[in-house]
Amino acid sequence: MFSIVLNVIGTLFHFYVAQRIHSLGPVRARVPAKIWWLGALLVWIVYLLGVHLGDEAIDWRWWPGQFALTWLGILFVMTLPLLAADIATGFGWWWKARAQGLRRGAAVLGLLLSAFAIWQGVRAPVVISYEVALPKLPAALDGMRLVMVSDLHLGAQRRADWMAARVAQINALQPAAVLMVGDQVEDNPLGEPQLAAVLRGLKAPRGVWAVTGNHEFYGDVETTVREFEEGGVRWLRNASVELAPGLRLAGIEDVGRAMRGAGAITGGLAGVLPESATEATILLSHIPAAPVIDMAAARGAGLMLSGHTHGGQIWPFSYLVQRRFPQLVGQHAVRGMDLIISRGAGSWGPRMRLWQPGEIVLITLRVPSLKP
Repeated sequence: MFSIVLNVIGTLFHFYVAQRIHSLGPVRARVPAKIWWLGALLVWIVYLLGVHLGDEAIDWRWWPGQFALTWLGILFVMTLPLLAADIATGFGWWWKARAQGLRRGAAVLGLLLSAFAIWQGVRAPVVISYEVALPKLPAALDGMRLVMVSDLHLGAQRRADWMAARVAQINALQPAAVLMVGDQVEDNPLGEPQLAAVLRGLKAPRGVWAVTGNHEFYGDVETTVREFEEGGVRWLRNASVELAPGLRLAGIEDVGRAMRGAGAITGGLAGVLPESATEATILLSHIPAAPVIDMAAARGAGLMLSGHTHGGQIWPFSYLVQRRFPQLVGQHAVRGMDLIISRGAGSWGPRMRLWQPGEIVLITLRVPSLKP
């Protein structure tokens, strides 16, 4: 079904953009219509083949699959200004003297925005910092630094060498613990022997902890878990641990399957959070689902960390994602609990991000009475 939707949407975008660009005088004068449309047809065929092959496989199929998704992203970004110009000119029915100029400017703007989105998608994640006044935090832990990283989406696009660069970024922040909040892989296990050594390079005296995201379950989740465990990562799958005396870290299995199947979304949470937390508690949940947020706050968790939304990844999808997840990205106060949602360090689909750069999150814990 997803491929069918991509086929229909991508086809509409593809031929609309091709037609509007060829209607520009400089293009039409230099490229005969037969050659232009033959080229457009060939690119469209490659796009369709790429959609069906998919980009989740870590082999040669990645190339046509990734081309298809990136081409779809470029087409979408190109369509936005071109369609705005067409609406402004009534598709050439009025303001005819300005129509060509506006369409030319829209095409240039679309190309620039596409290039910028690709650059933001491939650049190193930025570091975003938050301070959290964590209820019940012992005074001895005031100033503890945690690094949260979500949505790495390791796979064909981002492999062990990319992760090695992220390890260097994380280590430079000198965290007490590293928290991986789901979608560590794109779908399938990475399958690179060097990944374990890269992960063991993370320097965090209180450990590296992870929870599953929805993408782990699109592939062989148990193999993915073992790959990361070989690198020293410890998983919290509906479990909790004492991260430090007086500070508990809880993590729940991804709730995506329960959300899709109308299952019990908070079942895992009920098992790891007592009715009323008696110590400072941090919850890791990949998806910031409303029932999880509400129960975590009601049971006294002081901080909940999530990812999944990507901040919308490519504007204006942020507005659509926010309809499902009102707290789209950043730090939010929810009935005495802090909720932090990361845009993620990687990306899904096209390696593009428009106004939503990838991020690594640095969190400094504070005792409420001692916070400046």
